[in-house]
Amino acid sequence: MKKYLAITFIFVALVGCSNNKLEKQITAEKKMEIAKEYIAKNKHHKAIPYLQQIAFERNSALTAEAQMLLAESYFAQNKFTEARFEYQELIRLFGDYNRIDEAYFKIGVCYYEESLKPQYTQEETEKAIDAFQTFISKFPFSNYKSEAIDYINKCNTKLLEKKFYNGYAYYKMFDYSAALMYFDEIIELGNKNDVDKKSLYYAAKIYEKRKDEKNLEAIYTKLQSKYPESKETKKIAKYIK
Repeated sequence: MKKYLAITFIFVALVGCSNNKLEKQITAEKKMEIAKEYIAKNKHHKAIPYLQQIAFERNSALTAEAQMLLAESYFAQNKFTEARFEYQELIRLFGDYNRIDEAYFKIGVCYYEESLKPQYTQEETEKAIDAFQTFISKFPFSNYKSEAIDYINKCNTKLLEKKFYNGYAYYKMFDYSAALMYFDEIIELGNKNDVDKKSLYYAAKIYEKRKDEKNLEAIYTKLQSKYPESKETKKIAKYIK
């Protein structure tokens, strides 16, 4: 039995060495061809080892393209942390690559996709905004500019939602002064969206609990003006004399 295991181990080792030698003998052009075939079949995980070899060699005309495709392959698999690292490597090593604007843009997308739900810390969301702003400043005429602006708007909405959840947490702890601080910041922006509506609603509830009729009526007027048919407006209407 031991003799059989030893022979099997030697055979596997020889096959492995043989495969490694064959891979070393394959040209960068052939590796790229194989990688692109896998990418075309949406088998990005199989393309990655070939792209890594080309990118690691750093001595081929295909190196920059391999680095970009490596980042893209991780991105296609929703492995955004790995993709972001590879995009950053592309920028560091090949700053004049013809798709470098896309790399800057995709870094912002990666940060956005890595960000947590609004209830949690928004460090990645803030990094996404910084990345998109850097992209726009460097490439103001890029085809990705419009998308970058859309992402910045989504990031800002997410930060507002985080602010609302901060206020709501204080509301649930009966710390109404702290809650109002967050709700008021959102209300003062003058937006017309769900976060604004909910901030007005909970601010009104606080004023009702405090028996502050003057501020309650002021908040209700805003609610009624901006969201006349909403359930929040109808609920607060019951408190108005």
